Amino acid sequence: MPSPTIDGAPRGAIMPIGGAEDKVGNRDVLGRFLALAGGAGRARLAVVPTASELEDTGERYAELFTALGADHVDVLDVVERPDALRKDFCEVLDAATGIFLTGGNQLRLSTILGGTPLAQTIRRRNAAGVPVAGTSAGAAIMPEHMIAGGASGATPTADGVILAPGLGLTNRIVLDQHFRQRDRLGRLLAAVSFNPFAVGLGLDEDTAVILSDDGGLEVVGSGAVTIVDPSDLVYSSMDSALPGEPVNLIGLTLHVLGHGGRFSLDTRYATAPPRPEPVWLDVPEEPVAEGSLDD
Repeated sequence: MPSPTIDGAPRGAIMPIGGAEDKVGNRDVLGRFLALAGGAGRARLAVVPTASELEDTGERYAELFTALGADHVDVLDVVERPDALRKDFCEVLDAATGIFLTGGNQLRLSTILGGTPLAQTIRRRNAAGVPVAGTSAGAAIMPEHMIAGGASGATPTADGVILAPGLGLTNRIVLDQHFRQRDRLGRLLAAVSFNPFAVGLGLDEDTAVILSDDGGLEVVGSGAVTIVDPSDLVYSSMDSALPGEPVNLIGLTLHVLGHGGRFSLDTRYATAPPRPEPVWLDVPEEPVAEGSLDD
């Protein structure tokens, strides 16, 4: 369960990103997180690159956020589990206005952070109003239940997904990243069918959702988010399906939303982004040659 809020104060936003977010162009996704954390000149960020085995991952994100205008960026080099016990790292999180979890291997992230003071501090800071974002593996670990693996493909099967405990910033969603690019609809459907309480979110690359304290989701980025709503599910064969066998699911609702689309976890109502204004081009008419038209 998420950490309790303090005196009813609003919980910080949660921003899972589908991975491969734009780092050289408009950087809309990263820029939006910076805005949530206080904006240019005010945001003080803590980057946790634990999921990655590349030594420069943390510094690369520090450079990106600094270029976007962050006032200060700390990189917490949590490489082994004892690093997640360090009091000074927790103090850095206590001073941060935004926390960012990089991509890599979500099981590496969960086995190093799970149950540690660092993980507890992230949960507590989010409950106190600090936004937490994560990309790829850093996104996968955010919910109570984390998709740790599974086969690609569009059809859900009884053994098509591997679940593990996540960070528990929310228990209302289960999500998968690199969604369209790696054909992961089947394993998201399987995850939802295990317990049709959580809403399934499939995040394309360079695409994020911002989950606010009021249960509203907003889509940001160049791709789309596939939302699997199980609230009207009337039948599931997950309890009787054999390994490798397709799971029958009847009554699921599926939405696909692009940038600016919204969904409420409370009302289960989806809203498309506003239609763009039509652009009319003034194309000069070309003269018709004499005798070129049929009688």
